[in-house]
Amino acid sequence: MNTKKAICFGEILWDLFPSGKKIGGAPLNVAFRMTQLGIPTTMISAIGSDALGEDLQQAVAEKGVATMLQKKKSFPTGTVDVSLNTMGSAQYTIPMPVAWDHISYNTAIEKKVQEADCFVFGSLVARSPESKETLQRLFPLASYKVFDLNLRKPHYNPTELLEWMQQADLIKCNEEELAELVREYGSNASDIEQQVAFLAAHTNSSQLCITLGSNGALWYENQSFLYQSGFSIKVKDTVGAGDSFLATLLSGILTDQPMSDNLQNACAIGALVACKVGANPTINPTELINLTSNGS
Repeated sequence: MNTKKAICFGEILWDLFPSGKKIGGAPLNVAFRMTQLGIPTTMISAIGSDALGEDLQQAVAEKGVATMLQKKKSFPTGTVDVSLNTMGSAQYTIPMPVAWDHISYNTAIEKKVQEADCFVFGSLVARSPESKETLQRLFPLASYKVFDLNLRKPHYNPTELLEWMQQADLIKCNEEELAELVREYGSNASDIEQQVAFLAAHTNSSQLCITLGSNGALWYENQSFLYQSGFSIKVKDTVGAGDSFLATLLSGILTDQPMSDNLQNACAIGALVACKVGANPTINPTELINLTSNGS
């Protein structure tokens, strides 16, 4: 029986698609999928004292995700305008300030983080002083810190990114973000393994995971590379696919599964999310079995 617990910290919001609104925010997407995979996960964030906040709290509860949500009278519930190109890739417009920019530190969330086996956060929540300060205070309390970059211009600072990466136990990003980071920090490497090795050395990181879109993913640990090829699917939209990938990977890590299995399952879940609408579709276990048994 699993006894591991996780915390996701950061943005909780409504993704506003042309077809309507769906719950989102990268940390929430990770929390939802980890919960579905049997890892009790608590989402720490903030919502506005408004109708969108009430709807969001109810929608998240219906998904079965445990939350510690602060209500902010002075700031609205977060929203993101999502536009999709013909390939299903998303572009985001992210207003600020909103409620999740103002997550306050308190002893309740301090205790929750201390009790957890995994602490997941991204770069977006550090864009504002209050949530950033809370994150800085929680960081030393976390036992296994996972930095999911999710770079969204103009909401990040390369110097601050480096500081977070240097403190994280696991860094996860996509191949475009990897290339941007290594250029920013002074490398001209074009080979992905050279880029990964450079970033690992520059951040003193022991674990890196890079998603490669339709080509799968790679895992880097102890100066060794492990690859997983992608799965052939028809993409509807890519929103949340990387978040479900990370959630699946972490669920396997926390339950001591072989890394090759973790990568395969993570790529498969990410693909299944991408062939459905929205960031948090329900995935039937049979779908995962069928996809992995049929191969990439």
